[in-house]
Amino acid sequence: MSVFKKLFKQTFIYGLATVLPRVLSVILVPLYVKVLLPEEYGIYSTVMAFLILGNVLLSYGMETAFFRFVTKDESQQKIVQSTTLTSLTISTLIFLGITLLFRNFISEISEFKPEYVTYGLLILALDALVVLPFVWFRANEKPMRYAIIKIFNVVINLVFNLFFLLMLPKLAENSNYWSSLWFPENKVAYVFIANLIASAVTLLVLLPLYVKIGFGFSKTIWKQMMKYAFPVLIAGIAFSINEAFDRILLKYLLPENIAEVQVGLYSACYKLGMFMTLFVMAFRLGIEPFFFNHSGHTNAKNTYATITKYFTLFGCLILLVVVVYIDVFKRILIPNSQYWEALKIVPLILLANLFLGIYHNLSVWYKVTDRTKYGAYISVFAAIVTLVLNYVLIPIIGYMGSAVATLAAYGSMMVLSYLYGRKYYDVPYEVKKISGYLLLAIGFSAISFYAFNGNIWLGTALLVVFAAIMFYSEKNEFLKIIRK
Repeated sequence: MSVFKKLFKQTFIYGLATVLPRVLSVILVPLYVKVLLPEEYGIYSTVMAFLILGNVLLSYGMETAFFRFVTKDESQQKIVQSTTLTSLTISTLIFLGITLLFRNFISEISEFKPEYVTYGLLILALDALVVLPFVWFRANEKPMRYAIIKIFNVVINLVFNLFFLLMLPKLAENSNYWSSLWFPENKVAYVFIANLIASAVTLLVLLPLYVKIGFGFSKTIWKQMMKYAFPVLIAGIAFSINEAFDRILLKYLLPENIAEVQVGLYSACYKLGMFMTLFVMAFRLGIEPFFFNHSGHTNAKNTYATITKYFTLFGCLILLVVVVYIDVFKRILIPNSQYWEALKIVPLILLANLFLGIYHNLSVWYKVTDRTKYGAYISVFAAIVTLVLNYVLIPIIGYMGSAVATLAAYGSMMVLSYLYGRKYYDVPYEVKKISGYLLLAIGFSAISFYAFNGNIWLGTALLVVFAAIMFYSEKNEFLKIIRK
């Protein structure tokens, strides 16, 4: 029992530290849409989309390789740690030096101001330099230190965003000193500076670990780690394309005079899908260790099937709640009505993230059977779907094309994982019942949002009907779980 207690404790702590930064991004939306124009928010969102891809490239799968090799041979733990630290540090510094040297060229081809390029490159480098320290905490079972520093980063970011965007303008009104630091025509720069300060402070806090681990290098071990890390890198690139490339493609495929505004509208309303994203992320962090620990049990497949069904049920409820009460959520999270025209993407983004969550449940088959290469294949296929559909649809229907592409990409991942899973690790999923709940939730959402223009009374009635059908169908199993 103590092992499971320890597992639950660590999962909860890591989950909190991972979910909080996403919560921060939701909390900051009302501030950004209130202070920034849509085109300014579009610039910020596009740069951050590039940073998601950059983070994957600069860590190049070494995080996962570190876990694999540091536990493989205890006698080589120290050299594995120092080799990883040396590799990531040198590659990051080389990247930063080269890109800063050519930042004007990067600015020209990316169509961002040179200062935004500089901020982005510095943030990327600082974040890459803390990858190994955070992995070290996890490998050495120090979840509290990991969580405290992650949360500290979130707090620093939040505090400086509030200071720059709310307090500094007021201070500038009554002081020449503060007015010299306030440039209202370039407010988006302060958002990058807040991120940069948070990343720099985090690195300073973690520098003692550099001394503790020490620099060293084994060419043999590094080659083995790189060979292991390469498929992880490919899967990471594919996933980052699915997650963030829509903003980038919107910027470059739409007419220049509307592109940044459209990206801003799309990105702000996309944040309403974070309700589903946070649910999926928290569930995944808690359930992944269980999948592996439970794989040897005789009833494992039945348990996986039950978990997937109930995940889908609660996901359907979240989909309906957000869609039905979207008029309430938009006033809280997106108080600037300039952004509301893009709310039509929200049901598609919510459903896409629900499909992604179901995929994570279905992916148990390749994880417990050591066929992880199929995870990379599926992610790459979805990335191709993302790129092709965005390229085709954006010129025709704008950001709705990006929403459709996201839905198609995550939907294809879900379907492919289910079909492959039937061949290699057949779990008795209640496909008809799960499909029925999904279709009912999708139908009710479409009726409430699209057919009746978000009528809250009709939507509430549909939500109650869905909940009643769900409870009536599952009441016996619900009662069993409660009694246990």
